[in-house]
Amino acid sequence: MEAVGGTCGGKAGALGVLLRAGLPVPDGFVVPFGVYRGAVRELGLERIGGEPDGAEVARRAIEARPPDAGLLDALGRGLGALGCGAGELSDFPVAVRSSAADEDTGQASAAGRYESFLAVRGVGAVAQAVRACWASLFSPRAVGGSAMAVIVQLQVDAEVSGVMFTPAGPGDVTRIEASWGLGPSVVGGTVTPDSYRVAADGSLTRTVADKRIRLDRRGERLVLSDVPAGSRDRPAIDDATALRLAGLGEEVAALLGGPQDIEWAIAGGHVWLLQARPITVAPPPPSHTSATAAALPQPSFAPDVPAALTGTPGSHGRVTGTVRIVRGPRDFPRVRPGDILVCPFTDPAWTPLLRIAGGVVTEVGGVLSHAAIVAREHAIPAVLGIRDATSRLHDDTLITIDGTTGTITVTDHPISEGAGSGPS
Repeated sequence: MEAVGGTCGGKAGALGVLLRAGLPVPDGFVVPFGVYRGAVRELGLERIGGEPDGAEVARRAIEARPPDAGLLDALGRGLGALGCGAGELSDFPVAVRSSAADEDTGQASAAGRYESFLAVRGVGAVAQAVRACWASLFSPRAVGGSAMAVIVQLQVDAEVSGVMFTPAGPGDVTRIEASWGLGPSVVGGTVTPDSYRVAADGSLTRTVADKRIRLDRRGERLVLSDVPAGSRDRPAIDDATALRLAGLGEEVAALLGGPQDIEWAIAGGHVWLLQARPITVAPPPPSHTSATAAALPQPSFAPDVPAALTGTPGSHGRVTGTVRIVRGPRDFPRVRPGDILVCPFTDPAWTPLLRIAGGVVTEVGGVLSHAAIVAREHAIPAVLGIRDATSRLHDDTLITIDGTTGTITVTDHPISEGAGSGPS
């Protein structure tokens, strides 16, 4: 994969650096900014970008645009060079990933803002996925990105995958999260992953989670399934693998010139690096939440209302606000500025809510997931992994969440308009 950040975006540029250095990156190619800009010119979208509903018009126009013959030819040649064969009968799926101009920079990760696709097979399907990546530049969760390149890579059918944060400075540790199957379960926050902390001297601590679901490729489909009971609380990687990942992370950080957020996967015993981007905001350190919770005031409530809950610290800060239970997009209109989102998990489509929420509480997910990263970038507190939070907490209850300690307390104060306060 040959890529230059100025023509192909930070994500593709970083992968190109790692590949040329001999690190284990799946081979691929890039559809650069120029191809996207040519499509925009042909459709006349420069004229409508600033108009009311212009983004929606632009998105639909790009999605409806028939594949250009030149693009189809170039994609066919690129897939052939990867050994994927030609036409729709290719046996080797690819991953199609966004690489926008404002994505994976030192200022903002744009984590989960744009589309990516797995299990894509054949020239026609790849062309459609490329157009969908372009169109996601105009989605509600995007904020004015200027250009979109697209990465096409050989897909890794991972048995285990996860995310790694390299040390932010001297004395810091490498943080690793891991779970069964493909990476979207971890990066999307739909599973609570195992967590590992690897110190510079090689000492390691780990917390094994109850990993209940996994995502895998079946032909051209992605299938979500239950993890067998005997594997849920089994470590996804052993200590030697965690140390090996930390060593790779050190190499990546040295090559790219700073602390990195790295997505990785393991297939057939081989470790692959799928993405690397600068860390924008470091997560809070682990907290002894049980001890902290014991020290919290314990007011008296009705039997079905908990006085205090503890989870995983996800994003620094402390905020008081009104609970808003959000189980899916149908609940989005109910969210008001300053509300505390309480949800099973968040996914990238929820990014617009994080711009107005006072804080976030999830039932599952890790501190290296997209939702936690975006919460930190928006400087709103987040507490993760509160099992059954959507049933244990109730709409319109006033709560205080502390994203540094991972604690939630419920107050008995009456709720009024404007009761929430910003992070401190």
